[in-house]
Parts: sequence; structure tokens; C-alpha cells
Amino acid sequence: MTTRIEDMPVFAARVHQIDAGLYNLWRRAKLHLNFPLRLEIPDFEYMVLIIEKDSWVVVDENKYDLPILAWVDFQDKGRDSLHTPVKCTLNYYHYMASKLREPSLHFLAEALQQRLR
Repeated sequence: MTTRIEDMPVFAARVHQIDAGLYNLWRRAKLHLNFPLRLEIPDFEYMVLIIEKDSWVVVDENKYDLPILAWVDFQDKGRDSLHTPVKCTLNYYHYMASKLREPSLHFLAEALQQRLR
């Protein structure tokens, strides 16, 4: 796991499912792109999505990369089909983090597709 979030207190942690298409896209990106990727999230000033080989973290770059939201602990061991969602843990580090969840995932899919072209 990234050192960026290891020592940060978690406001809430939830079991989450990642769409198989997005998860497979990320796995493909891990083979072809250099990580970590630092992507500025459009329409959310100072919010950056940092993609690593083991996690996706939304940080506030205006506050020295303070974590806001993180997808960690992807449970892909023994995964035998490419069309099933993948469970993970979604950590909330800020009480307003849920506002960033869906826009971040949509942006991640678009950004990875664009970089893999």
C-alpha cells in the first residue's frame, strides 16, 4: 500500500465493488504505463487522483496531498472471470469524500483509456 495513506486516520471504511471494465483497464495500464500516475480531476479544484499499482487515492494537492478518498485492498485473488466486479475497501478520509467517488471513477476510466491509445 502506498505510504501516502498508511498513517492517516480513516473517517469511514466501506466494502466497495469496482466495475470489471474499469478494473481490467487498470490492470492493462499497469502493464503499459509508468506508475504512479498523477491526474488532476476536472471540475474539482486542487483534487488529484493518484493511481498506484496497489491503490487509487484522491488527494487535495492544496493541502500537501492530504488524502480524501482511497480505493485499497483489491480482492482479486482467485478471480476466474473478467466480467465480474472486484471488491475492495473504500476509505473515506474526509466527511465530504462521497461527493468525489463517482466523478473520480468516471474520470479514471476516461484517463486510462486515453493514455492506453
